[in-house]
Amino acid sequence: MNTLTHHAQPIAVESPRWPTMRIPPCSAGTERFVRASGHSAKLLPPVVHDALVDFADEAHQSGAILLRGLPIGVVPHTPPTPTSPADKDAVSEFTLLTIARRLGQRVGYEPEHGGDLVQNIVPTASAVDRQVSTSSKVQLMFHTEAAFHPYRPRYLLLLCLRGDPDASTTLSSIFEVLPQLPADVVEVLFQPRFRTAVDESYLDGRANVLGAPMAVLTGDPHRPSMVFDADLMIGVDEQANDALRVLGDATAACHTAIALEAGDLLIVDNAVAVHGRSPFTPRFDGTDRWVQRTFVVSDLAPSGSDRRGRVITTHFGV
Repeated sequence: MNTLTHHAQPIAVESPRWPTMRIPPCSAGTERFVRASGHSAKLLPPVVHDALVDFADEAHQSGAILLRGLPIGVVPHTPPTPTSPADKDAVSEFTLLTIARRLGQRVGYEPEHGGDLVQNIVPTASAVDRQVSTSSKVQLMFHTEAAFHPYRPRYLLLLCLRGDPDASTTLSSIFEVLPQLPADVVEVLFQPRFRTAVDESYLDGRANVLGAPMAVLTGDPHRPSMVFDADLMIGVDEQANDALRVLGDATAACHTAIALEAGDLLIVDNAVAVHGRSPFTPRFDGTDRWVQRTFVVSDLAPSGSDRRGRVITTHFGV
């Protein structure tokens, strides 16, 4: 995929061999497994550990970091759906949750695969042309993960078990896009003149609703945070809609793309970068792209009234 404007690349870190991990013989969703993976963070190779600390301490220009060469275990055939049984070891899940703990608290969202802390993102025959993570034949539009959610994740982690050279994860950082925007557009984006619909996976058949007016950009005028969804966000007036179109054009023109390979982990700073995915052609023969996903929040306390254990249960729609 060609970029029309130069975009900073994610920090790339090659991981040395990891020490042998003591993976408990229990499901990745149990607190025992989660706690053990958190404890194992002290065994991370120093180059990986320090890169994660630096990334969490100061947002990177690209909004992302790419760790390479991570242990993922023996990878069986790609399952036909995210929730289909997969006869595999738990190495990749342990790796993912170990690294995630160094960034914050690992959570699931009840509508996303039942709240699983580690979710299998695979192409499905029923979603080939929809704006969902299991699609394949459409361009997944730029979006902040769960832009509509009051407890949206701070970090999105994508660990590749099986890649596809045609399936590139796309990234566009507000730090890179901001200089491309006219001053009057930036001024509008800092105002609470935008509303976001709820992703269909969170509605369970209920009617969609628009969230309360909010700003797209907040914080430091020179290095702001961004919440943006090219598919689900609208302005409350014509000027706000015009500003969204300018921002959408700028993210399309100023982005980078990464075709993940087995053992790659892409970590996206959800307050800095929006992400998407290029279209690709699935085969549905057990050799398709397989990415595992988890979410990280900085603190569990804010979601306390809408959370069961580590699963955020907020309901939307009417």
